[in-house]
Amino acid sequence: MLEIFQFSFMVRAFAAGTIIGIIAPLIGTFLVVRRFSRLADTLAHVSLAGVAIGLLTKTNPVISAVAVSVLTAIAVERLRESNRMFGESALAIFLWAGMAVAVVIISLAKGFNVGLFSFLFGSITTVTSGDLYLVGVLGILVILMVAVFYKELFFVSSDEELAQVSGINARAFNLILMILAAITIALSMRIVGILLIGALMVIPVITAMQFSKSFKQALLCSVLISLVSVVSGLFLSYFYDLASGGTIVLVSLAIFLVAMAFRSKR
Repeated sequence: MLEIFQFSFMVRAFAAGTIIGIIAPLIGTFLVVRRFSRLADTLAHVSLAGVAIGLLTKTNPVISAVAVSVLTAIAVERLRESNRMFGESALAIFLWAGMAVAVVIISLAKGFNVGLFSFLFGSITTVTSGDLYLVGVLGILVILMVAVFYKELFFVSSDEELAQVSGINARAFNLILMILAAITIALSMRIVGILLIGALMVIPVITAMQFSKSFKQALLCSVLISLVSVVSGLFLSYFYDLASGGTIVLVSLAIFLVAMAFRSKR
């Protein structure tokens, strides 16, 4: 089984997958507690427009996806805090707009290609050294930001009004959380795929909440579940020639079903 690590592309895939397996539920936990889990799907679809821009202009699609996703996250948060629109409505509008822009750009690029499909569904063979470097740097940044501002992000996610009364700049930390979510989603495309990254950010978190007694415990358990899902999914996708993104999500879903069955027996 360890012969899998003789191939450099698999080493890169496992390294990038480990980072994604940590940061996806790390940010997803705050989003689920905030009841903003749909944000992952919205930013993922908007990221597709960024990928399309990168492929059309022959620049790094991950960088353009990060840029478009971050700008969208900022715009969504501005609309939400202005009270001009409910959060779900803003998410829906940006989701549709992102998909429309992506479709138009894809048509300009004369249709789909292999590169685009690898971003849609994830592909372990397409993780380059440049992708790994970018995922590593930005992934560490996300982890450090959560570690440094954990208390503030927790208060803002669980009770925004209480956080504001306690002297926390809720507006700033809401924006930080949105930007971290945007970066996480854009970085996860190579491994999980745009269409499935939302599942990796939410399913491990919901699974962990079935038996966790505190927020911190749920956060740590969700990271562990996510890592098991990513590593197992990458092994299965390699040995059985399966799509990495779908396999990872199915493993996390299987863990969720086992957790639900165990809870019902208890």
